[in-house]
Amino acid sequence: MEKPGCNLSHGKKEIQPLRYLSREEAEAIEKELLEEFKFGQQQLIEIWGHACAMAVTKVFPLRSLPKKQPTLLVVCGCEKNGAIGLACARHLRVFVQLISDAYNLVIDAVLGVEANPAEISEPYISVLATLKQIRAPLISLDVPSGWDVETGSSEGISPDVLVSLAAPKQCATRFMGKHHLVAGRFLPYDVQKKFELNLPEYTGTDCVVSL
Repeated sequence: MEKPGCNLSHGKKEIQPLRYLSREEAEAIEKELLEEFKFGQQQLIEIWGHACAMAVTKVFPLRSLPKKQPTLLVVCGCEKNGAIGLACARHLRVFVQLISDAYNLVIDAVLGVEANPAEISEPYISVLATLKQIRAPLISLDVPSGWDVETGSSEGISPDVLVSLAAPKQCATRFMGKHHLVAGRFLPYDVQKKFELNLPEYTGTDCVVSL
């Protein structure tokens, strides 16, 4: 049986291009997980939050942080991405305060797939303005806040790291940061095949993989 993302041709493995999802496709995958495979909404949030925490520690191991008491800030919105950010923060054992130079890392979990950049209002406008100015490394979950899920944004924030949930969204083709990771190992094979995701292979027991 062929694995997702691979074709077997004359005994050799042929890698297929990774699929970048539109908003409609991302919503369809989540609907399928909830209705056909009976995942719970909170279960998905917990899975993604844990995977995001693993992605953060993969890119920024504790030993790489410069201060005696490493700290990071998770900035959460009110929708699903914010809930994922809170789960991520819990796994990272973070106590959230105001943004300052005391933080080694900042995680952007403010807005997600459901957000329309043309309709962003306060307090998000001020939060995004602050995120654009920080000097600490910035990690965005799934879709950088302020970006359109399909077209991206030339005026939005510029994260150093992007963690795509399930599969990369189309806006990820415009990501110019240092590290892009995918957290989608839990996706059933039938879902991967139906949407032709062509996800990369995960190493060992890792729940995230670097692109």
